[in-house]
Amino acid sequence: MAIYMINRILLAIPMLLVVSFLTFILINLSPLDPAEVVLQAQGVPVITSELLAQTRQELGMDKPFLMQYVDWIIACLQFDFGHSYVTGQPVWSLLAPAFVNTLKLTVISSFVIIILSVLLGVLCALNEGKLLDQSLRGISFFLTSMPSYWLAALMVWYFSVKLDLLPTSGMGSLQHYILPVIIITVSYSGIYFRVVRSSMLNNLHQDYVLYSRACGLPERRIILHIVRNSLQVSVSVFCMAVPIILGSTVVIENVFAWPGLGSLSVRAILGRDFPIIQAYVLILAAAFVLFNALSDIINAWMNPKLRNDL
Repeated sequence: MAIYMINRILLAIPMLLVVSFLTFILINLSPLDPAEVVLQAQGVPVITSELLAQTRQELGMDKPFLMQYVDWIIACLQFDFGHSYVTGQPVWSLLAPAFVNTLKLTVISSFVIIILSVLLGVLCALNEGKLLDQSLRGISFFLTSMPSYWLAALMVWYFSVKLDLLPTSGMGSLQHYILPVIIITVSYSGIYFRVVRSSMLNNLHQDYVLYSRACGLPERRIILHIVRNSLQVSVSVFCMAVPIILGSTVVIENVFAWPGLGSLSVRAILGRDFPIIQAYVLILAAAFVLFNALSDIINAWMNPKLRNDL
């Protein structure tokens, strides 16, 4: 198992390098001159060619392209993403607290989604075709089809404005987590519980279930085996749910004024703050690569046959 983990982590390194290179290229393909953006953010009234040349030299943009990339990736490995073009502050000092705030919301939401998806998926699979199964699937289709921003506005109006039960913005207490977590859970649990249900139904019709019942094993023990085998298929989906939620909190954070990565990235895009945008894209891409590797490792731990694939 240790050898498989090392090999899987080593395979993730080239992917991370490719992702970082693409991130660097995409930002540099922008038609806007970063030097001009910096001078505009500083409020320079007259931008001359001499000022542009001096700013490019300060930003290291007078170097060859590959040298710029090497310098940037070495700095990123040291958590140095440069300085904000708008505020002049180090990007990491702005990014770190926002990342922690988004991570809190992501971890809590992911935990609720996984627990709810497994419970609903198992419940629907064991009651296949019955009223309970059809009702839960119908409700999930309805809730999943709702735009998250519309549902968030509706819940803010009802629970915060009309009933005055929950706060509308910020993250000062546990109450501030309730509405954002509910919106994220509603948006994703309907998708993931159907994955668990489908996997459960597939295992329920396998021969080992028939043989187990024929041998007289307790039904509870058989169901536990079915759930365990079903979760092997769902592990990859649940692992990828974390980076997906991490990158999709932009709408929720802006609706609830949550001081996280989503709010920071929107301000950076509107202010053309390239270093923050670059760091944000790199962190999300790295999260997808790392959680993909983590899902493979967990699957290999649960199913030893998969360890021979590398």
